[in-house]
Amino acid sequence: MSKIGLIGIGLVGTAIAECLLAGEFDVVGFDIDSARCMHLEELGGKALSSPAQVAQEVGRVVLSLPETDIVRQVVEGPAGILEAKTPPKYIIDTTTGDPEETAALAQRLAEREIHLLDSTISGSSRQVRNKEAVFMVGGNKAAFETCMDIFQTITEKVFYLGASGSGSKAKLAGNLILGLNRLALAEGLVFAGKLGLELETFLELLKVTPAYSAVMDTKGKKMLNDDFTAESRIRQHHKDVSLILKYAEMAGQELPLSKAHLDVLKKAIEAGDGELDNAAIIREIRRRNRN
Repeated sequence: MSKIGLIGIGLVGTAIAECLLAGEFDVVGFDIDSARCMHLEELGGKALSSPAQVAQEVGRVVLSLPETDIVRQVVEGPAGILEAKTPPKYIIDTTTGDPEETAALAQRLAEREIHLLDSTISGSSRQVRNKEAVFMVGGNKAAFETCMDIFQTITEKVFYLGASGSGSKAKLAGNLILGLNRLALAEGLVFAGKLGLELETFLELLKVTPAYSAVMDTKGKKMLNDDFTAESRIRQHHKDVSLILKYAEMAGQELPLSKAHLDVLKKAIEAGDGELDNAAIIREIRRRNRN
């Protein structure tokens, strides 16, 4: 049984752990939340007390963290991966992070003969668990091939995109489209309701029209049923859209729809919805009622 490290046992991290354990990997992990560590052990993994301890036991580590700053702390900070006596040779970073900062970290690690693969995931924790997610990977091609067994244990949909940072860039561009599809669905459902349409039937109608997008399958019922149990969170997507607009500004490209989207996400967070599933964006649209 191959042993692998996992740092970050949140929604997606837990789903990754379940896939790896089902694939007969021996998983050792760490999270700052002790309850998440306990959950990993309930799943059949082993929780350790620091990233350095995890790194010492394995040759490959998967990171599932909120943002690039936390990735740097986990890798280079106190009790981080680099403080292991024998650091792992491969770090698979599934974080939706800053592409340039990710590439810079990969360069620093390469100088120590450690390969960082920015391996972003398109898909919610439920989709990861169901092996329906998509990996978008940047980094050294030989390192990517060495870690293919890990990628294919989690999903069959794996794309190698080139140099370090490419996975992060693809995730941001993909999330731009995904987020706007989700927002458009929320607006359409609220509008249809105001027109007096029966929304269950209307949603099924949408799925067989040119208006169809996959978000109707993943978020449509959740929106109609007010089921906002988190599979992905509004606060996290706000971070993603902020990064998207940062890189658009750097490229000299205006993104008017994403600017409007960021405002909607900001208002949703201010209303207390930040930790809810992204489907809860429909709550913010409903609140914008002029009556």
